[in-house]
Amino acid sequence: MPVSLFAWLVGVFVIAAAMLDWNWFFEHPKAKFFVDHFGRGGARVFYAGLGCALIILGIVCRPQIQG
Repeated sequence: MPVSLFAWLVGVFVIAAAMLDWNWFFEHPKAKFFVDHFGRGGARVFYAGLGCALIILGIVCRPQIQG
């Protein structure tokens, strides 16, 4: 799987987790660090921004089609 597609898919997943406020996502020990430091709302904003950044990375790094 190309890196650009993987980044795009992970970005969409992370934005969905932030928008839908998935408990299982935000209670994970690695996400809990951000919840503890920024609060639940702040962590949701952080992860939404991270998801947007990953989507942009996936778009910028997509392979160019030579024709």
